[in-house]
Amino acid sequence: MIRVIFLGPPGAGKGTQAAVLSKDFEVPHISTGDILRSAVADKTDLGTKAESYMNAGELVPDDLILDLIRERLGQKDADKGWILDGFPRNVSQANFLDKLLAEIEQPCECVLNLEVPDKVLISRLLARGRKDDNEEVIRHRLEVYRQQTEPLIEFFRSRQQLVSINGHQPMDSVASDLTQVLQA
Repeated sequence: MIRVIFLGPPGAGKGTQAAVLSKDFEVPHISTGDILRSAVADKTDLGTKAESYMNAGELVPDDLILDLIRERLGQKDADKGWILDGFPRNVSQANFLDKLLAEIEQPCECVLNLEVPDKVLISRLLARGRKDDNEEVIRHRLEVYRQQTEPLIEFFRSRQQLVSINGHQPMDSVASDLTQVLQA
């Protein structure tokens, strides 16, 4: 059973690696973006609430995201473990998540942090070719990450939960390093 959180800047490969590990360990890859889109598409109560924020171009509030995470972790496929990707995004959310995981008796085993130099992240994100991925936008996203999400690294390190992985190597090597950590 694995219960892990993925951290890393945009373009580090979190989603790609989480999908590989999800398949290998047969546990769900839980992405907050996917949860939001699914809840909105399914027109759940939480999805309807979230959609009103999303349509207004606002961030979905922490308490609503936490309710969605609680609902998702309560589904049968999460009984044997999970990989959280994209949550928590800040220390406040990490504290909320900590309380939730204690409440539902699903402790997180470790936090995997993919480390990749900014220069590499920028070229990876530009190569994706998304219309909103120009260098200025990418640099801004990295700055937001540094301000809001990077403090999580120290938060989890101080709790001896953080394992950093070199994300600037071939995908198979990153996957191999991650698997070694999870099988240890």
